[in-house]
Amino acid sequence: MAKNGILEELRSKLGDSPEENAAFLKKETERFIKEGNAEGIEAAGTLILENMPQSQKDEIERLTSIDGRPLNEVFGEITDLINEKKILEAKPLAEKLYKKIITDYSQTEKSKFVSLRNPFEDNFYQLRFKPEQVLNRTPFDFAEYITTYAYLLVETGSPLDAIPVLEKAIEYNPVDCGPYFELAEVYKLLKNKRQVINTTKETLSIASSPVAIARCYANMGYVLTDMGEYDDAAAFYTASVMFAPHPMVPYEMQALANKKGSPIVRPEREQIVAAMKKYDIDFGPDQEVVSVCAQLSVHYLGENDIPNALQALKMTYNLTRDEKIKEIILKYDPEAERLVPKQEPVEEGKQGITQTINEDKK
Repeated sequence: MAKNGILEELRSKLGDSPEENAAFLKKETERFIKEGNAEGIEAAGTLILENMPQSQKDEIERLTSIDGRPLNEVFGEITDLINEKKILEAKPLAEKLYKKIITDYSQTEKSKFVSLRNPFEDNFYQLRFKPEQVLNRTPFDFAEYITTYAYLLVETGSPLDAIPVLEKAIEYNPVDCGPYFELAEVYKLLKNKRQVINTTKETLSIASSPVAIARCYANMGYVLTDMGEYDDAAAFYTASVMFAPHPMVPYEMQALANKKGSPIVRPEREQIVAAMKKYDIDFGPDQEVVSVCAQLSVHYLGENDIPNALQALKMTYNLTRDEKIKEIILKYDPEAERLVPKQEPVEEGKQGITQTINEDKK
């Protein structure tokens, strides 16, 4: 249902009591969040604002804006400046946005703010971290906003300062791979191999797509090449392209062969599994991630929510390649095709801290 239709339906259920209306709209908002219904969330938010006393409206205005401008508008200006290569102009604005977020959306003993972007992340976060605090959903994707500030710190020569900033981004969304990947890139710049490995292992525990898993394996290949563990690096690079081909991995493999001084023999699956075991890494997706995807599939099918069910089913299939799941997908979406996941270049406005390419130091 479109936003206007939802607005009309919600308005018809409001009464004369502001307190009862507020409780009703809060409950409806929570329902829309669980359903991932963006139009419903927006409609409920509109009515919540309409029914608020002016003092509360003023407080929301203060929380969601800087100098009278919405936070998302400020972030949009930052990304525009980055795309125009105006890094020095973007940095102070990004710093101001960062300080606004960590000041006005800080964690307390009883509650914390989270920027969970969809039902999967919401369910996975609660299952994996079992938070005891009350979770307050942020109005915007603060993990992305903060990660962008970290990128600017690195670009202006302050990679060490970017580390606590990225850790703060992870606090707002501990199941978003993006800040973890950027943290690994910072540790690469700093030549901290141990932390690259530790961060990559953390990322693998939340990776929910073949592309994310492939990037983790490529990161392991990168650092193991730097450590001189050439056979193990080859195993991780091979595993990476098994999950999602990336155009830069062949260059990495060539650099690896140059360093080793002999051709790289493609390892068999058993050799890949054995190499990963050395670093306490299991081949394939984390089973807890797969379990959440599968549980969401069952839940949404039971609710007859086919769009969300298909999304969860496709996530499960991409991680498992289970033909039975594929049959269910085709039952509800006969036009669905199995697409080989690809690692695309960084989207415009979503800047990566550095490339994952080892220099060929012969």
